[in-house]
Amino acid sequence: MSEKAIEHVLSEHSDSLMALAGVVGTGLGMREGAPCIVVFVEYNRSIELISQIPSDIEDYPVQVRESGAFRALS
Repeated sequence: MSEKAIEHVLSEHSDSLMALAGVVGTGLGMREGAPCIVVFVEYNRSIELISQIPSDIEDYPVQVRESGAFRALS
């Protein structure tokens, strides 16, 4: 596991993940009982996008979740 807290790792990498076309958010989650970085994508069908998202970042697993577009509530 990384020497850095997962929150710090997410903070350091969130901007580069968000710069990928189709990524709509990032966050923290749990995967198999361990903390993970979650990358929310509008559609999970783009092989090109999925291939750009690493499977782990600084030893923390990355989970891709399809969420659709995020919209602010009025």
